[in-house]
Amino acid sequence: MYLMRLGAAGSERPVVRVNETTYVDVSDVTADFDEAFFGSGGLESLRTTVDERVAAGRTSTFGDERIGAPIARPHQILCIGLNYSDHAAETGQAVPEEPILFTKSPNTLVGPDDDVRIPRGSTKPDWEVELGIVIGSRASYLESGAEAAAAIAGYTVVNDVSERAFQIERGGQWSKGKSAETFNPTGPWLVTPDEIPDVKNLDMWLDVSGTRRQTGTTSTMIFDPLFIVQYLSQFLVLEPGDLINTGTPPGVGMGFDPQVWLQPGDVMELGIEGLGTQRQNVIAPR
Repeated sequence: MYLMRLGAAGSERPVVRVNETTYVDVSDVTADFDEAFFGSGGLESLRTTVDERVAAGRTSTFGDERIGAPIARPHQILCIGLNYSDHAAETGQAVPEEPILFTKSPNTLVGPDDDVRIPRGSTKPDWEVELGIVIGSRASYLESGAEAAAAIAGYTVVNDVSERAFQIERGGQWSKGKSAETFNPTGPWLVTPDEIPDVKNLDMWLDVSGTRRQTGTTSTMIFDPLFIVQYLSQFLVLEPGDLINTGTPPGVGMGFDPQVWLQPGDVMELGIEGLGTQRQNVIAPR
């Protein structure tokens, strides 16, 4: 299934994408794609509802309605740093022996085509196309990859927007450079694992104002999604609806010589094979 949320920010309703032109409204079945939905096993019962409504012709046609993030604001956004071998090389850093963990404020979550606002005092805003994992059930001390797989609701596209001066030059605390408003565009869809032939072999790309900046594949991940979920569950409890950003391939602005940073008026376009695309206008600070 392809879960989506449509409507104005703060008033999105849950739907399921059927194809490029149609969707099924499920707002009468669940109030939102949130912790309560995932934690109650809502995904499985939703499949039957969607199949029945498609068979009965109870579908709607996409218009110009805003696409929100495919999940409600999560309990937490967890991020894995330097998780692509070719990205670690471009930054001149060693491949980590264990996943590097940092967090992002949950209120950074916005829709896939919403504006990205440069924060006040910013000098080095950057981009990062990433594979996002959405947790489907409460998970702690998982013992195997199979248990990790069972805990995953699906995957999505994320732009892990970053402010490198805040991240690196202000005490080395990564969350400072990751948590500005609008810094986590997500979607357009949450894609359930059964729709993805091989999550470890998906093409990824990102353009800035028409120039290709990132070209990569999830095959160069150091730690794959199942390992990440199992690993994190040894240190903290993963809650239904939590989002995990899993790292980025090479081509970030920080990696160029000379370095390249986002400017007001830039347009970021990005996507992951089978998971959809995003487009954000970069706007000036408040």
